This record gives sequence, structure tokens and C-alpha cells, in this order.
Amino acid sequence: MRCPPLLALMLCLTLSPAAIAVETDEAGPPPAAESAPGAEAAAEAGPPQTPDEDGAGGSGMAVRRPPVLDVPELLPWVPTVDLTNDAIDVWDRIRRGFGMPDLASDEVHRQEIAYLSHPAYLDRAFERARPFLYHIVAELEARGMPTELALLPMVESAYNPRAYSRSRAAGLWQFIPSTGRVFNLEQNAWVDERRDVVASTDAALDYLQYVYEMHGDWHLALASYNWGEGAVARALGKNRSAGEPLEYAHLKMPNETRLYVPKLQALKNIVAQPELYGIELPYVANKTHFATIDSPPGIDLATAAEFADISLEEFVQLNPGFKRPVIPDGTQPIVLPASRIETFRANLALSGDAATRWRSYSVRKSDTLNDLARRFGSTPTVLAEVNGISVRSRLRPGATLLVPVGENAEAALRAARVLPDEPKPKQRKRRYRSKRRSRR
Repeated sequence: MRCPPLLALMLCLTLSPAAIAVETDEAGPPPAAESAPGAEAAAEAGPPQTPDEDGAGGSGMAVRRPPVLDVPELLPWVPTVDLTNDAIDVWDRIRRGFGMPDLASDEVHRQEIAYLSHPAYLDRAFERARPFLYHIVAELEARGMPTELALLPMVESAYNPRAYSRSRAAGLWQFIPSTGRVFNLEQNAWVDERRDVVASTDAALDYLQYVYEMHGDWHLALASYNWGEGAVARALGKNRSAGEPLEYAHLKMPNETRLYVPKLQALKNIVAQPELYGIELPYVANKTHFATIDSPPGIDLATAAEFADISLEEFVQLNPGFKRPVIPDGTQPIVLPASRIETFRANLALSGDAATRWRSYSVRKSDTLNDLARRFGSTPTVLAEVNGISVRSRLRPGATLLVPVGENAEAALRAARVLPDEPKPKQRKRRYRSKRRSRR
């Protein structure tokens, strides 16, 4: 495609103010630049003759055609961000930090269609991300990592910190128990740090950095995060032995891993230009949304929420790692809205020892739930509900139970009723082979 007449005229004026050329041929490449007939003789004899008013006679004005640029029919879209001004919101901040190479494939387009075909799903995921996005983006920037990785929890869990998969992966970043332990995520009867947003984000970014340094390629790092670095290394080895390309798109991998990067790329495209896809992203202010503070031991979640002057539901949303309604012995970091930290500290100082209402108790061989209820001034129903067991449960010696220290157990009961039920992984059915009798 040749430059349109107006663009050619502008180029001509820029290159030579004295030269004027008007393009008339709209098809095909322009002819080579040349002088009009008789131009050389006219130049030697002085100024050209002025033509008659009716246009007859004279050699005309000698002109030189300017070079004409070839412009492709469709120019690729290049995202531009004004880095001279502060980010408008967190979404704008994410766009500024895009650093992974784009993946262009038919599968990316299919994933875009899949997401856009379920707008309610997208709305829920974007809304759930609001409290956590700023923290995750800030952590990525501090490590010099691409900020589109802040969209990875949408692929993993739809930004649901309580998501639990069939393979027992949990949390925003979907750590399985063994990988969680490798990255020091505590998992016990009281807390599951795979669901803790701060702890799991730190572990996930450690893991992503590790696999990126291993492969030197973000797409391979993401494949390793989903499939395992050992599996990716073996797939690379097979391609290397066969003389095949070592890029992500050329590896033989499970379908889930093959779709993993296209899903992230589709979300990246949507966030990059939401108006193009008819999507409205929820406003997420570019400022700190929450902070952590150490809690006192023995405080129940409802009391902690009251000290921070927030609802119990909001407290549980910000602290999805807690599995019981009471924080056990020892201090435990809790997450609160940044504007409520000082409120919590002030109310905690005023409460004194009254904040410690529960403690842990190690069950002895002769203990029963009724005996413990009488000893600690409670009821079997309250003890069972707070500890997440049945009233008819037989207590196992050495097990740890929560027992009240203070008189008010109502707050812990309210917290126990707000906490979601713990997921129970399905046990695999064992197949028994029937023994056939010999017919001999």
C-alpha cells in the first residue's frame, strides 16, 4: 500500500520545501524519480519559461518525486502507557509493568472468547481480587518481576483464597501440601498458610523466581509452576534430543499446562484494553489496602474483629488461613485494613488480659468431652462447636482442644459459625480383585 496523497504531500514538503508533487497513480509502486523532458537544457539556459494562459507551450516545471513509504495494511497494536504521570489505579499500574513476551495464537483467542462468554465469572474474580491486588503488585515490583503475574491467581483460583482442588491444592496460588511445606507454608489444625494471602504470595513469587532462573523463560517458568519443574525439564530434554524447538508452544505437555499460558495471555489482553472487549474493571485504588499485625494468643476472631472495628465477615475474608475460631498459643500475624491498625492497638491495650479468652489443652487418656466441659465451666456443645468436632466424638489422647479461660464463649461461637466448613478430600476407593477358584 502506498502513502495516501495527503501523506505524500506532507512528506514532500518536509523533505524539500521547493518541490511539490501530486500522486495520481493509486495502484502499484511509484516510478523511479526523474526530471521532466527538457529540464536539463532549461537549467543551463536560465529560469524556465512561463507557460501561456491556455496551457500551450513551455516545458513545465521540473520536479523531483519524493520517496514514498510502504505502509502495511494492518499495523499491530502496541500498548502505550504514559509513564510521566502516576498510575490512575492498580490496573493502570499493572499495565505499566507488563514484562512478559506476548503469546499470539488461536488458543489465546479461544480463551478470550471463553472468558468473555462468562461475564459474571469475570466480575466475581475481579471483585474478589480488589483487597489483594495492591499487595501482590507491590511485591512483584519489589522483586523486578512482570506485573501480569498478578493475574495468575485468576487462572489458578479465580482469586478465591479458599479455593480447594481435587488434587488438594489450596489458596489463591493453589499450593499442594508438599510444595507448600517446601516453601515453609505452615499447615496444621489451626492454620493453613496456603490460604494466607501474604504468606502464600511470598511463597508463590519465590517459586516463580526459582523456575524462571532455571529456564530463563517466563512461559517455561509458568509451565513449571503448573506442571512441575521436573516434568518441564524432561519435556525439554526430549525436544533437545530430537532436534526440536525448546519453546513453550513446541513442548508435549498435558492439556491443562498447554492452556495455562494462553489463559494468562487472554486475561492480560482483556486488562490491557478492557474497553475493546466491553469489560469494566472495578476501581482499585493505587494505595495500601491492608497491613499485618501480631495478635495476642488466645484471642478469638470475633473479638479481634471488634477491636479493629470491622465486621467478622470482613475479618474472615482478610484472614482466610485460620481454620479455627480462636488464635492458638503464640502470636499469629493477622491482616487488617490499613486504616484500622491503630484502632486495633488502642482497643487491645485497653482490654488488658481480657482479650485472652481461650487456651489450648492436650487431651489425656481418661478425658471426655463432658468432663472437660464441667472442668472449664462450659458445655459439651460449645466445646464441640468451637473445636469443629461432634459431641459424640471420642477424644484421642494427645489431641489439642480449645478450652475457655474467660467466661464469655459467645464470640468464639459466632466466629465458628462464620468460618466456612473445611474441605474434606475424597478418599480414593480401593479396588479389590476377586479371587477366582481354580476349576481343576
